Amino acid sequence: MTEVKKVIMVVVFGVLVSIAVPQINLLNQTQSLETESTPKTETTTSNNEVAIATSEIDESGTPIEVIPETPTPEPEVTNIAPVVTETPQEPQAEPIVFDGLTLTELTEKLNRSLHSTLSNTGASFAKYAVEMGIDPYLAVAIVLHETGCNSSCSKQVKQCYNVGGMKGGPSCNGTSYKRFNTLDEGIYSFMNNLKKNYYDKGLNTPEKMNKKYAASTSWATKVHHYINKIKAA
Repeated sequence: MTEVKKVIMVVVFGVLVSIAVPQINLLNQTQSLETESTPKTETTTSNNEVAIATSEIDESGTPIEVIPETPTPEPEVTNIAPVVTETPQEPQAEPIVFDGLTLTELTEKLNRSLHSTLSNTGASFAKYAVEMGIDPYLAVAIVLHETGCNSSCSKQVKQCYNVGGMKGGPSCNGTSYKRFNTLDEGIYSFMNNLKKNYYDKGLNTPEKMNKKYAASTSWATKVHHYINKIKAA
């Protein structure tokens, strides 16, 4: 082989190598990129939940790690107290205080016999009678007989609040009868007088009271007349 042919063959071989090497490198790069683009999985645990990490390739061929959002745990359910429904209680019945009547019923009964200045004072008579242990029919009957309040009350009641013909001072308009500042004060003093000076001494009927309360021997009979009217009212 001549020197010229050898030179030609070397040149051709060099050209072929220069063409083949870039193709081989390009093929290697393609295979490398395909390998790198294979998804990688990575398992992490947080709050008993599994998170999956994946990777993607951006336009320049650089892997991008993508981590999905961790699910938000459901809120814990706490114990809820049961709803308690209160059973409505029935109102307690008003107690009986006298003659099978409640205090309200006794007040209404007495009011039906009290007029003029003593209208609607039955509550005071009923209250003090129950507290002091006095027969309210008897007490109101004495008032009606002494003051005429079954129709129109006397001046002793209208001007001095003396409901039982009680004597003493301060004087009621210069008379021997006692003056009180209020109607309730007059009623209380009258009831208290019955308790201390009559009931506490065993004088608890019109007949037993008659001699001490009034000079008239018919006083007890007249008081009984009003007692019967009060009971029937």
